[in-house]
Amino acid sequence: MGHAGRAAGTLFLVGTPIGNLADMTERAQDTLESVDVVAAEDTRRTRALMVALGKGVRPRLVSFHDANERERTGRLLSELQAGRDVALVSDAGMPGLSDPGFRLVRACIDAGIDVRVVPGPSAVVSALVVSGLPSDRFAFEGFLPRRGGERRTRLEALSKEARTMVFFESPRRLVSTLRAMSDAWGDRRVAVARELTKLYEEVVRGAVSEVLTRFEEREPRGEIVVVVEGAPAVSTRSVAELAGDAARLVAGGMRAREAARAVARDHGASANEVYRAMLDRGRVDHSRRGDAT
Repeated sequence: MGHAGRAAGTLFLVGTPIGNLADMTERAQDTLESVDVVAAEDTRRTRALMVALGKGVRPRLVSFHDANERERTGRLLSELQAGRDVALVSDAGMPGLSDPGFRLVRACIDAGIDVRVVPGPSAVVSALVVSGLPSDRFAFEGFLPRRGGERRTRLEALSKEARTMVFFESPRRLVSTLRAMSDAWGDRRVAVARELTKLYEEVVRGAVSEVLTRFEEREPRGEIVVVVEGAPAVSTRSVAELAGDAARLVAGGMRAREAARAVARDHGASANEVYRAMLDRGRVDHSRRGDAT
């Protein structure tokens, strides 16, 4: 694609398979063969992909990942300004989506360099459409913070998000993340998509409590996307009023945490806010707090 005399090259954002090699488009293959440089999150994986497709590896491969993105952006920009075409790929799916690439795209746009997309598979969209949850409006949140306190803060900030939400998660943290979602949002509907397009593809759907029980009993493996329904319509009732409703459920025998989740779920409120209001007003018998949950 590079041509002598052209002022600048073109940056191609190329989507690659998230599992099944048959999902690699002909245009994506042709692009990777034709450019001068392929910037890859992992050059070994990209080289193996090209070999598996029987296309060989003609372009020069350079690494482009989180650790070197800032430094490599300048180098790739120089390549493009010299008239060489560059393709950017991630390990799987679309580059720049919770993967390196944003800085390079922005730098190219600011420099007046042409940026084109070669669409391909996306774990985000694939999980969303197979989840069975509303897909007309959604929010992609990437990975949640690893630390418990930061994760709770992020989930609390999303407690009133009405759109369906999509998250990436590691199998090691899936159970703790589902527990944190249950604490923050109550028993919303969720879909956990695992190993999409691969041999052991699986989508587990249901209330958070049901899906959590499933993965507590069987350790999850593979690449995971979590899709969660958005908050229900916001109630006009105050948190204090909802705390009173929850206190009445506690008086009927329910544990405080469970009561706060139940009321919050029905009124589109934060379970943590309802629970804290119960504590502040002395409406929780310490023997029935249920903090172990």
